[in-house]
Amino acid sequence: MLDNKYHRLLKRQLQKADSNLLENPKFADFINAVNKAYNSFEKDYKHAENILEASSKELITANLKLRNERDVSKTKLESLIDNVGGIIFETDAYGNFTFLNSSWVEYSGFSLENSLGKSFKTFLNGIDIEGSQKLYELFSNQNESIQFIFKKEIERKSMWFELKCKCIKDSDGLPLGFTGIIVDITDLKTIEIELQKASKAKDEFFSTMSHEIRTPLNAVTGLADILLMEDHLPDQVVNLKALKYSGEHLLGLIDDLLDFDKINSGEILVNEKVFSLTHFLENIKSHFVLRTQQKGIAFNIMHENEIPCNVIGDKLKLAQVIKNLLSNALKFTSKGSITLKIKSIANHNGELKLRFKVIDTGIGIAKESQGNIFESFMQANSETSIKYGGTGLGLSITKKLLNLQGSDLKLKSKEGKGSTFSFTIVYKTTDDNSILEPEITKTQIDYSPLNINILVAEDNKMNVLILQRFLEKWKVNYKIAPNGKEAIKLLQQSESDFDLILMDLQMPELNGYETTKIIRNLPDHHKSNLPIIALTAFAQTDIKAKTKLYKMNGFMSKPFNPIKLYSLLDSYSKQTCNVRVV
Repeated sequence: MLDNKYHRLLKRQLQKADSNLLENPKFADFINAVNKAYNSFEKDYKHAENILEASSKELITANLKLRNERDVSKTKLESLIDNVGGIIFETDAYGNFTFLNSSWVEYSGFSLENSLGKSFKTFLNGIDIEGSQKLYELFSNQNESIQFIFKKEIERKSMWFELKCKCIKDSDGLPLGFTGIIVDITDLKTIEIELQKASKAKDEFFSTMSHEIRTPLNAVTGLADILLMEDHLPDQVVNLKALKYSGEHLLGLIDDLLDFDKINSGEILVNEKVFSLTHFLENIKSHFVLRTQQKGIAFNIMHENEIPCNVIGDKLKLAQVIKNLLSNALKFTSKGSITLKIKSIANHNGELKLRFKVIDTGIGIAKESQGNIFESFMQANSETSIKYGGTGLGLSITKKLLNLQGSDLKLKSKEGKGSTFSFTIVYKTTDDNSILEPEITKTQIDYSPLNINILVAEDNKMNVLILQRFLEKWKVNYKIAPNGKEAIKLLQQSESDFDLILMDLQMPELNGYETTKIIRNLPDHHKSNLPIIALTAFAQTDIKAKTKLYKMNGFMSKPFNPIKLYSLLDSYSKQTCNVRVV
């Protein structure tokens, strides 16, 4: 019988072998070595088995933990996706939906089962895309990302959505599809629409108020001009000039408010053209020299060094800036002088850098007030506003006009010692010397009789009265039509040829735009091509573009400036030329 000291596996092998094997002494050591090896293996096996069992338990525990965490994360993610305020979607490379969250059902009305695997075109076709973009062109594999706003009718209610998505590509850069979101922005769009309506209402209010205020101002300043042109008593001159100044001052306040509104709404753009800097400064001098003389103040324009004659820039904005600064200086200076200095401080690579200074010997500005005088509706102090008047917009508008052109307004001042306002501005240089020298504005003009026949379409009786007085002074032949229909009737029935039509834009029955449209379509070639100048007291920024659209030859603002009105009529008179666009 085999000894129990042997390992069970060894005993099994010995039982199958020759039984005399154990009795042979020469195999004893070998059998004992094998037995020892089996016993050692048994221990190692049990140890490994214990380790594997422990490891298996740890893996099972870790696996369970990971599964739980996965399930929790999945639940949270699904909850987040389903409760996010919009649609989350994925498509394949062909535009078929591969994923949609539950918000899709709410907004589209289609179930997830009936939507997944189908093309987005099926559901988004026919939507109103903002900007007139085409849906099929937007969802192109050539587009890395897509963003647009669209409107859709849902349960008879207009709703606005914003779609954002990105093209997903594989490791080789080939498109796999799109992933993105669709968000309900109806509330934001509603607010935007309301703001646009409010802005439009504000613009209409400004235009209407401008028209309503300018109309009686036309009578005030016009009658003052006429009375100054006629014979009057010497002691009436001061009163008439005060009347004229008050009307022009009120008009200036209105213009300041309108300019301020246009700048804030971003409607003013820089318009660069070639202009003569020399002639510009001469016009500035002629404009202010009489006003300063009347106040007993010296006015000088000083060139600190040589400057080019012609430059490329926005002449109108420069004029407004300089006139605002000089008017401001004139307002606050009762004695001494006002000086406009100009200096070239750099001229290279086709660019000219100019520095302008307006220096006065007026009341000056206290140091503690200098920080806020460029703010809207702000003046140095309340006493300044009471004593000198004004809206407090002039410097604010000037600063913003300069900012539009990459410049800024600087101030140096000492209370009681005057002020210096300065700015630098860059213009382009030019070799164009073909600019005609403009006629310098005259303080007095010789109103010679004009050989011209005009048709005036104007419904306001005061405006008609002012125009009649001017036209009679200048010996102008004219006819008055109280509205557009009467103007067309007079034009068609008139045996004599008109040289010009002055067309008020706001008239009953038929406004100036529609009247012009009908005139331009008359079969009589001469009458259909008569020059038409719009008359307007409105402050709309699109007047110039709109009059051009309706094929008008220009426009003139009310109240009428007699010098400008005379010059306009003179340019169309028979002794000057037949037709010239203003």
